[in-house]
Amino acid sequence: MKTSLFNYELPQHLIAQQPLKKRDSSRMLVIDRANNTIKHSKISKIQDFLKPNDCLVFNNTKVIPARLFGTKNTGGKVEILLLEEKKGDIWRALLKSSRRPIIGSHIELCEGEVKAEIISDGLRGEVLIHIDSKKPFLELIKTHGVPPLPPYIHRKEKEDYLNDKDRYQTVYASKPGSAAAPTAGLHFTSKLIEKLKKNNINSCEITLHVGLGTFRPVTSENINDHNMHGEYYDINQETSKILNNTKSQNGRIVAIGSTSVRTLESLPELKASSGITDIFIHPPYDFKYTDCILTNFHLPQSTLLMMMSAFSSREIILQAYHEAINHNYRFFSYGDCMLIL
Repeated sequence: MKTSLFNYELPQHLIAQQPLKKRDSSRMLVIDRANNTIKHSKISKIQDFLKPNDCLVFNNTKVIPARLFGTKNTGGKVEILLLEEKKGDIWRALLKSSRRPIIGSHIELCEGEVKAEIISDGLRGEVLIHIDSKKPFLELIKTHGVPPLPPYIHRKEKEDYLNDKDRYQTVYASKPGSAAAPTAGLHFTSKLIEKLKKNNINSCEITLHVGLGTFRPVTSENINDHNMHGEYYDINQETSKILNNTKSQNGRIVAIGSTSVRTLESLPELKASSGITDIFIHPPYDFKYTDCILTNFHLPQSTLLMMMSAFSSREIILQAYHEAINHNYRFFSYGDCMLIL
C-alpha cells in the first residue's frame, strides 16, 4: 500500500498552538463503524457514547522535561532534546544548533551544572552524549528542562513553555519516561474520570513510554518498507484482571490514544507483561482486544493515521478529517479529538 494514500491537506491555522483553558472543553468527532456515520460532540459528553461495563485504558506515562538549552565551547546556543537513557550517563538525543558541534566537543547545560560530551553522531540530527553532573541529572532536568513539544508547536523562549509544564501532561501521569505526551489523554480531568466511574464505566492503566518515532511521517514509498521504532510497555496484574473482567461482562475496551492501542495489541493474551514493542498497525489488521479508540487528529502520512485507518477504513478516516477541517477542528497534540466506536 502506498504511503501517499494517507495524505491530506491541512490549513496551517488549524494546527493548535496552545491548549484550551479547560481540558474537557475539546470538541469530539464521533465515528460509528457499524453504519459509517459521523457526528459532532464534545469530550465532556463522552459518556453518551459509552455503556456500563466499558473500560477506558489510560497510558500513565509521564513526560520528562527533556528539552534543554545550553551553550557550546564557542559560546553559541544549542538545544538538546533527550530521547532515551542508554546506559550509565549515556543519552540518545536530538541536537539543534546553527553550526553542528563535532564529536568530542562539550556543551554546557542546566546553566553550567551539567557538561555534555558528544561521543557519536547519527541520522536526523541524533547524537549520543555523555553527561557529567555532580548532582542527579534527572533532578536538574526537573528544574532546568522544558516539555518536549513537537516541532509544529512554536515557542521562542524558555519562558514561553511555562504553561506547557502542566498542560503537556495528563492528570493521571505517574511513570516518568516519555519524550512526548499521550495526547488523547490530555482531554481528561479528574472530575470527568470520576463522573464516568460513578456511571459504571471502568478504567485501568497501562504504561507505554512514547518515543518521537511515533510522530514521524513515513518516508518510504510503500508503508511495508517503513521501519517502526521500539517503545517500552508494561501492563500489570491488576490491569489484566480488569480487562479480562470487561470482556467477560460484554464490556468494550476503549483505548485512550494510539499508545494504549499499541500496548494492548502487542500482547499475545491479556496477561501481565512488559517489554519493547515495535508493532506497526496499518491496513489490513485484525484487532485482538481494542473495541473503541479515542484519539487526536494526526499528521499526514503518519503511522498513527494508518493505525486509525486500519481500525475503521482509510476512506472513512479521510472523510472524517475533511469533515473536521470544514468545521474548523483544532489539530494535533493540543487539538480536538475523535472517538471511533
